[in-house]
Amino acid sequence: MLDPGHNGGNGSHAAEINKQVPAGRGQTKPCNTTGTSTNAGYPEHAFTFDVAKRVSAALTAKGIKVIMTRQDDSGVGPCVDKRAAAGNSANADAVISIHADGSNSAGAHGFHVAYSSPPLNAQQGEPSTRLARALRDGIRDAGIPTSTYLGQAGLAPRADLAGLNLSTRPAALVECGNMRNADEAAAMASPEGRQRYASAIAAAIEAYLA
Repeated sequence: MLDPGHNGGNGSHAAEINKQVPAGRGQTKPCNTTGTSTNAGYPEHAFTFDVAKRVSAALTAKGIKVIMTRQDDSGVGPCVDKRAAAGNSANADAVISIHADGSNSAGAHGFHVAYSSPPLNAQQGEPSTRLARALRDGIRDAGIPTSTYLGQAGLAPRADLAGLNLSTRPAALVECGNMRNADEAAAMASPEGRQRYASAIAAAIEAYLA
């Protein structure tokens, strides 16, 4: 299951995406958000959808069945709880959410992989941490630097991400980089850069499933 973050129609449907939904651990969160963008205006939702399509194509070519939580970049949502439910109902062997960050901290750059911690079920334990490590290793081995501002060595245990908290399947979330960093923004805005991210993520997923 590939979960490209956000959606192109979210910005024009504030009431719908601000609706509170279950987020796990007894909490609620907004259904979804608009995401971030580069300083030049290239939006996260477009980046994540394009990368997810490229990952899907690479995995499908290897005979791996891929389902995506959204089929276009013009809709609204789905809400974070519905995204988690999609992976659960599909009994997915791995659920990978694809995002990009928007930090204005000086020099902030690099990717990190989040996973639910402390785990709320068995699949959020070793299977999810193994998935997170596989993604971290694969992306790092592709020459993409780990985050200088979040997590440690490219891994970030989190208790506040609804999609991870609500998952009953192995799940992790990749923040591919910082869209406010000039170099990473340029890479994300280019087809070649997006293909580099996608190839690294696809190879990491394939390694995890092997």
